[in-house]
Amino acid sequence: MPSTEDTRVPKDRPVVPPTRRDRIAASGSELIGGPIGRWAWYGTSRLTPVRVVALVAIGMFALGMVQKMPCYEWAWFRGASSQYTHACYSDIPHLFLGRGFSENLVPYFDQLSGDMQYLEYPVLTGLFMEVASWLTPGGGDIQHREQIYWMVNAGMLMICAVVIAVCVARTHRHRPWDALLLALAPAFALTATINWDLLAVALLAAGMLMWSRGRPLAFGILIGLATAAKLYPVLLLGPLLVLCWRAGRLREFGVALGGTATSWLLVNLPVMLLAPEGWKKFYTFSQERQVDFGSFWLIITQRTGRSLEVETVNTWSMVLMVLACAGIAGLALTAPRRPRFAQLAFLVVAAFILTNKVYSPQYVLWLIPLAALARPRWRDFLIWQACEVMYFLGIWMYLAYTTSGDAHKGLPTEGYQLAIALHLLGTLYLCAVVVRDILLPERDGVRRDGSDDPSGGVLDGAPDVFVLGQTARPKEYAAHTVEASQRVSWGVRPPGAA
Repeated sequence: MPSTEDTRVPKDRPVVPPTRRDRIAASGSELIGGPIGRWAWYGTSRLTPVRVVALVAIGMFALGMVQKMPCYEWAWFRGASSQYTHACYSDIPHLFLGRGFSENLVPYFDQLSGDMQYLEYPVLTGLFMEVASWLTPGGGDIQHREQIYWMVNAGMLMICAVVIAVCVARTHRHRPWDALLLALAPAFALTATINWDLLAVALLAAGMLMWSRGRPLAFGILIGLATAAKLYPVLLLGPLLVLCWRAGRLREFGVALGGTATSWLLVNLPVMLLAPEGWKKFYTFSQERQVDFGSFWLIITQRTGRSLEVETVNTWSMVLMVLACAGIAGLALTAPRRPRFAQLAFLVVAAFILTNKVYSPQYVLWLIPLAALARPRWRDFLIWQACEVMYFLGIWMYLAYTTSGDAHKGLPTEGYQLAIALHLLGTLYLCAVVVRDILLPERDGVRRDGSDDPSGGVLDGAPDVFVLGQTARPKEYAAHTVEASQRVSWGVRPPGAA
């Protein structure tokens, strides 16, 4: 059985063609000429896999913009119901007026009129919104300015989408075509311009790329910036800690943690000191927010007819999240082979989404890049995407129902609950197959060519130094003791083994 030192993928290993490994990909390739042949000649075109992925991502993003055209032309401005019946709602034009950007108010410093006293977004997202307002001309009526503001933001978010696609394509060095899962994801195109989440997703994807290249400081800096744009990226430090603990790479984790804390603090500290009330609005709003759309908590409240206290929901959400993270940590330390970083990153973000008290439709963007890296199989990915598209349609049809008065156009409460259940079940299904790959690493498609962890950076091919349970004892195709201590290494399942 070979040792971990023998399992690194050579840098000259050829690109993995998905049409030879995935039946769904092979079937889908019939639209462009069929699966690649055994005598195909690689490297003869300027259209490299990364460039193809980037172009496809741009095309799908453009289709998502076209899907928003009914709202861009009139539905955002003519009553609430129309933007829901056309499923083209976006926060961007509404918050241009509602958060003072149309009046040149400074986020976090200038108080707003109405229920929301300050901008309820993290600092880096607030800066992104402010820069877009600077690029929006000041003349013309407010409707025209809202349209231009959305278009400016869409252009900036398209850049983020391309960054995400390129980073995902380059993270697994020999599997760039896996990024087509992201580029072609229907939920990605449909939700990309609802809000500003793509900024944080792009920074996180760039951070994952840096970690895969063995650059923990750059990873930490980018994760800190991503956390300054959206809270969820900081969750990746949890699974990274467990993996570094198992591999004895805590020094690199410390470098990443220091970079995260430093970059986050550098972005937040000026606003924290000069506008403390505005700065903390995001955090207080997150705590005080009631049970909202998309969560299983909403199903409970609607089915029982009883409202839940926000403090109770916050407490139980935290308890469930802690239990989920403990389970993920236990899985990481007892798995027969050390899980890949992308697998655990996907599981921990999915756990946060499943236990949270709100699930806005654009939150799917958080998971799509991680899913493409964690489980690059078209069948499972498309099943999950189908559930997310149904939820995307369900929430808008439900809002159309609740805003159309006696006409009741749209989806009633029971139908919306079914849409939430589909989202939850689809996400749980993808989590289940990722967990199965961890427990049965021979089922993991990424590892079938002998790879260990292409996105693992310093973890890729590193021997284990701490494990728990059965993994600490000799086991076929899993782990074997190399010293009298608990230091272990793993082997690769031989080709053709049953």
